[in-house]
Parts: sequence; C-alpha cells; structure tokens
Amino acid sequence: MSAFHAYDVRGIYNTEFNKEDAYKIGNFLPQLLNASKVLVGRDVRESSPEIFEYLCKGITDSGADVYNAGLTTTPMIYWATAKYDFDASVMITASHNSKEYNGLKFSKKNALPVGYDTGLKTIEQQIINNEPAILNSKKGKIINLEIKQDYLNFQRQYLTPITELKIAIDCSNGMAGLLIRELLGDNPIYINEELDGTFPNHEPNPLVLKNVKQLHDIVIKEGCDLGIIFDGDADRVMFVDEKSQFISPDLIIALLGHYFLEEKGLKGKVLQDIRTSKSVPEYIEKFGSKVHIWKVGRAFAALKLRELDGIFGGELAGHYYFRDFYYSDSGILACLLVLRIINKFKEQGTTVSDLIHQISNYANSGELNFKIENKESAINEVKNYFATEEKVIAMFDFDGYRLEFRDWWFSIRPSNTEPYLRLLVEAIDENILEIKVSKIKSIIKKYN
Repeated sequence: MSAFHAYDVRGIYNTEFNKEDAYKIGNFLPQLLNASKVLVGRDVRESSPEIFEYLCKGITDSGADVYNAGLTTTPMIYWATAKYDFDASVMITASHNSKEYNGLKFSKKNALPVGYDTGLKTIEQQIINNEPAILNSKKGKIINLEIKQDYLNFQRQYLTPITELKIAIDCSNGMAGLLIRELLGDNPIYINEELDGTFPNHEPNPLVLKNVKQLHDIVIKEGCDLGIIFDGDADRVMFVDEKSQFISPDLIIALLGHYFLEEKGLKGKVLQDIRTSKSVPEYIEKFGSKVHIWKVGRAFAALKLRELDGIFGGELAGHYYFRDFYYSDSGILACLLVLRIINKFKEQGTTVSDLIHQISNYANSGELNFKIENKESAINEVKNYFATEEKVIAMFDFDGYRLEFRDWWFSIRPSNTEPYLRLLVEAIDENILEIKVSKIKSIIKKYN
C-alpha cells in the first residue's frame, strides 16, 4: 500500500488510504502491540475527525479502550504515551504535508516509535491479505483524557524570561497555536496562530522557503531579533535570524549544546543525522562531547538516542530529540531552549546572526531534490565515481551514503517519505562546492 512508509502511514486521503483502512489499522494495532488501551490524538485537518471515528471503531471493536486526547501536537502524544504508561498511541496527522494529506504516527510503550520495520509492515500485510477484523464480544470504550495542562507544566520548566528579545512566531495555522501563547505570553508577534487545517496562508512545511516569506517580512518590518516557524503538527521548528536569513536547522544542534553541555554541564553523546554539517560536531567537541551520526527520521533517531543514552540530537529537517523528553522530538521544547540560549547571548551583545556565524564554517548546498525513477542506480554511480576518483576519508553506508574527503563531503539518499533522491554537498569554499555539485548533477541527470 502506497501510504505505508518507513516512519508512518501517510498519503492523500481517500486516494492513498481511506476510512476503511483507518478502521483496519485501528483494529489490528492493539494485537500487534499487546495493548488494552490506546492513546489517540489528532490535528486540525478537515479529514482528521473521520479518520478518528473509524480508527477508534477499529480499536474498540477489537476490545481495547481508546483514550481520546482530542486536538494535540504530535509531541504531546509522544510525551503522554510514556508519562501515562500507554502500551500504544496514535497521532492522526500528516505533519508538514499540504491539506489533502493525512496520516497516522504510532508509538508503543515508553514512546518508542513504531515504523515500517517494527510493526507497520505486519499491519500492511494484514490489510493486503484482507484478514478478517478482530471482533471482541466485549467492545472497548472511548474515554476522554485531558493532557494539555500537565504537558504545559512540563514545558514551563524550560521557560526563562526573554525580556531582551523581540520575536515573531509563525504557527503555520497548525497545532503549535494550541499551546505557544500559553507558554510565551502576549509579547511575541504571532501570525497564522488560528488552527485551520486548510492552511490558508501557506503550506505547513518550513523547509520550503516560500512558506517562510511571511515570517521573513515581519522580522524585517518589526525589527525582530528572531523569527520562529513551526510545521503543521509542531514536531518541527525552524528559525530566521535578525537579518531574516533562514538558519539551516542542523546548526541548531550545535546551538543547543550551550544549554545541555555548557549551562547544565552534561557529558555524553549527541546525535545528528547523516546530512548534518561538519560544523556541528566540530562545535560540539568544544564542550567536550562527541557526535554520533545516524539515519534520518524518528523511527531511527529516537531508538538510537535511547540506545546511546544520548543527551539530545537533531536533524536537518528541524526535528530535535531530547533524553528528558523520552528520547522523542518536540518543536516547542526546542524553541524554548533556543530562546533561553539566544536571550543570554543578547544580554552579552551577540546577535543571532553573529552566533550562527560562529558555528557555521563551510559552504553548503542545502538539500537538493531530484525526482527520478531509478534512485538506487543513480546513488551507486555517484558513490562509485567519487570513491574511485578521490581519497575517501570516511564513508557511512546506511540511509544512502555519506562520503567525506579532505576538503568536502556529500550525502546522497532516497527519501523515505517522498519520490525523491536527496543530495547535500558541503565544502571548505564556494568554488569547490560549485564544482562538486555540478559534477554530481551531471551524473544524476543521466537517470532523469
């Protein structure tokens, strides 16, 4: 089924999956995770109520109870899964995708992610095989569960006065608008705060720069120190500096070191994904800690951070994971910590752009996407060409490839959620960057 992916179930609703699929997923899930109660939250998309109805019918027909958390952010469900000791949870959301999409994100006990290789493949096969529904003679119940105030109280422990800062926040008409004003008060400038699953102002994907234009404009117009933008379900957050320049999200991993490794004095592993700039481990090492490189996506990152007992980690896509958040990701928690850090630097006279400039030392292409059919062959040809032509200093062969050379490196991988080949190149200067990107593009072009 096309809606089943590495991290979740997601697709165009009523095209790639429908309410009958939602029913079957709900019906088979309690058996898969040995759960008698399932926590369910949802975003504000127009299709979410119908998916909720059929998902819950499937769960209760199997004999398990649904604990209905209502409208939530995705991280709220991760946190509540572990906090209240649920064996299973589902968040109904398509995250950063446009309004016609919807989906489901799954967790099991201790907020461990359930991905394709850890359970979703089994449910997909049950649906493909048209296995009969599990009908328990004692149907489960739907029980309302209020988690918002407990969750806000948890987040408030990371708040600090930010009186030095003027900030603008774009909620993207997504789920961050449910919480952010209650945490930060009325002083920030809020835009697109109203919950609206049609996303009338821009799509809820901050990695697409046209979606950040409103925030860019207001930062300049109002003279803000920082602009903040969330995606649709608030598991991701991204930033622009006082000059309205977009900050590459991987660099925020390095910035977070000022809280965990400097202010708190913690020692231990920090996690980055395979696309992260070399600036990040070099900066983290200044605090006496080491960075571990791993695969992209919560289904991999949350498990690896737990395995390492890492302190925190992050991804180029704007996900940030925290040991104190049950090894899961939270856009709002990352936001509160970044505000705490830059407020301290502002008091010392350092702007956000100055701070990021201290971290970033390389010319970087950003993530480039290519829509091609034969991704595997293209990836292998790029890898083999440079492995033959240049001396490889380091190679990582999971989640595509990352090859590092003396004065540059590249990551090339297939997307786990979209029909794209993804490339990122970084070099010690713009000239080398341009040469290497041009060569790789010429190889990939043969597969268009």
